[in-house]
Amino acid sequence: MKTYQCAVCGFVYHETKGMPNEGIPAGTRWEDVPDTWVCPDCGVCRADFEMVEI
Repeated sequence: MKTYQCAVCGFVYHETKGMPNEGIPAGTRWEDVPDTWVCPDCGVCRADFEMVEI
């Protein structure tokens, strides 16, 4: 499982945690997050996220 970070605001998406409050269950891989999903903090599209090691 990987972690992705918004290049604009720094919001972090953890594949292991998902975002259940956004309808994305724990264990959802980044490639399975809908293309229409946007950063909950700043509103940029998922293309503006980068994979990071934490």
